[in-house]
Amino acid sequence: MPHTKPVLAVFASFSGSGGVERMLVNLIRGLVDLGQPVELLLVRAEGPHLERLPPEVRQIRLGVDHTQLAIPALARYLRRRRPAALLAAKDRAGRAAVIARALAGTDTRLVLRLGTHLSTAMAERSALARWLRYAPIRVLYPRLDGIVAVSEGVAADTARIARLEPARIRVIRNPVITPELAAQAAAPCPHPWLADGAPPVILGAGRLQRQKDFPTLLRAFARVHTERPECRLMILGEGGGRARLERLARELGIAEAVALPGFQHNPYAFIARARQFVLSSAWEGSPNVLTEALALGVPAVATDCPSGPRELLDGGRYGPLVAVGDDQALARAMTATLEAPLPAATLRRAVAAYRQERSAAHYLEVLGLAD
Repeated sequence: MPHTKPVLAVFASFSGSGGVERMLVNLIRGLVDLGQPVELLLVRAEGPHLERLPPEVRQIRLGVDHTQLAIPALARYLRRRRPAALLAAKDRAGRAAVIARALAGTDTRLVLRLGTHLSTAMAERSALARWLRYAPIRVLYPRLDGIVAVSEGVAADTARIARLEPARIRVIRNPVITPELAAQAAAPCPHPWLADGAPPVILGAGRLQRQKDFPTLLRAFARVHTERPECRLMILGEGGGRARLERLARELGIAEAVALPGFQHNPYAFIARARQFVLSSAWEGSPNVLTEALALGVPAVATDCPSGPRELLDGGRYGPLVAVGDDQALARAMTATLEAPLPAATLRRAVAAYRQERSAAHYLEVLGLAD
């Protein structure tokens, strides 16, 4: 049957197995479930998450490997297909979309989704590097028809950087909790540490890179392990920091109690069986894996980083918040949570706003496509 609804274009680059790609596929699945036709315009098309796209989503490769180089192809697409709206994922895609629409001369509604606390990510860069990143934002963001931020912290940060009125930015929670999450969590877990009756496992997850600050988690776990030698630590994910983490675990004398099993296609089977989840990040936009842990009823501890954990944990109501980089405070919070975990039902209620269908419906509102 032909589509009766106008087409929504989504412009993105899939370059790995990260949370942005996973959330974008979750969102697209939610939009399709609501009857919205979607065409996905891809700069890069790498990583496992593309396999999860619904078959009715038309994938269009733009034939370039950098977002800025995609501007001419995107402009041609907008002139030819004239979608009702275009959702751009991440800053560079949003800026490119503004230029492409101007070149195309169309009236396509442009909405940008932002998931990073940019000022924190840029904090260690030079003043010149920050200016080069912020100046185009200040010129181009006012030309967008809508901006969606994944947390209040990202919204406030974006408003400051772009010099926009806060009312221009809409906060929509990530589509983290999918209809299939419970079934994925119940699937068999391949790691023996998480078998029934095994010693308690503390879990972290994310790319093995500076943002996630897993060295602080290792140091905190070393303190916990001194008091609770039966505990083990597992960190899911892959990245350039693996060798450093393995070396640090050996130096701390905890190598035998630490596992780094790499990227997992179904991390939920691991998360659901952990005794505790720990987010040690230096910065976030809205930490999806923390949301998933709470949705699965797993007690959590997090750094009070910008931004997202404070909103998710309601200022500490649903799990302790500690200062970024403070392994002593993190260890105390981990021990306290192991000894007195919150009920699973309480944790699940805390993240009800992060359901896939609710998030997708809010995006349709911003995109001007709601019924």
